[in-house]
Amino acid sequence: VQLQASGGGLVQDGGSLRLSCAASGRSFRWYNMEWFRQAPGKEREFVAAIEWSGGYTYYADSVKGRFTISRDNAKNAVYLQMNSLKPEDTAVYYCAAQVVDGPIALKGSGMDYWGKGTQVTVSS
Repeated sequence: VQLQASGGGLVQDGGSLRLSCAASGRSFRWYNMEWFRQAPGKEREFVAAIEWSGGYTYYADSVKGRFTISRDNAKNAVYLQMNSLKPEDTAVYYCAAQVVDGPIALKGSGMDYWGKGTQVTVSS
């Protein structure tokens, strides 16, 4: 599967952005989908995940209550609604896919496919 993230940009502290990730291929529904981010000088970190059915979602503590992950299997797309953004959310955001062959990974090493990132910058 090929993934393409979009929707990043510059937003003020407290603002909102919605990231989208479009996936190619016919088997999108058989992938758990996740978002990661990497800030300058920092390691890549897990942000959010959604299981293949959309029934379960997972969030990093740092974004819980502010970010919402969702998916539309009919459109081969996953979304990340980001509200109440903070300067520390500034990073390149990546979407990733994990083939459903076991427990959901919630870590980068467990992903099978990655998209190119989209930059999110939150100004103070």
